[in-house]
Amino acid sequence: MILVTVGTEQYPFNRLMHWVEVLLQSELIQEEIVVQYGNSTILPAGAKVYRFLKEESFQDLIRQARIVIAHCGEGTLLLLDSLDKPYVLVARSQEFQEHVDDHQVELALALSQINVPIAWCPGDLVRFLQQPRQVSVADVSNAVAIALCNSLQNRFGQTNTQLQVGV
Repeated sequence: MILVTVGTEQYPFNRLMHWVEVLLQSELIQEEIVVQYGNSTILPAGAKVYRFLKEESFQDLIRQARIVIAHCGEGTLLLLDSLDKPYVLVARSQEFQEHVDDHQVELALALSQINVPIAWCPGDLVRFLQQPRQVSVADVSNAVAIALCNSLQNRFGQTNTQLQVGV
């Protein structure tokens, strides 16, 4: 089973819902899909869907899943990391009205530099679903974290939040 989760953000994440639906329709995904869709208005046909889940039910689904496809929220990332489950992250984007800013895109860019699976398109999802990788952000050294923060500052300049490590 594959679990897809978009969190509880007030904005829909229809782009991810569409990706999942296309992969199901084209039979690139041929296993059970469970979707926590939040405020999305597109629901993938053929998936078992829940708008929101209680924490215990959500964690049970994560444990049952072969892999989790999730939005690139910090809380979701830390939960998935703590449960030792292969996952693929998809960043919400301000461009598609999926969030108020691009902090998830910025986080995804940094995480991709340390080999965290980030899907930027449906093809990336297919690739990561076929060959899941178990990664842990806890394995990042302080030096790597500082280098990532510096890379983000160089790429994006001053962001909405101050990038700091170990503070």
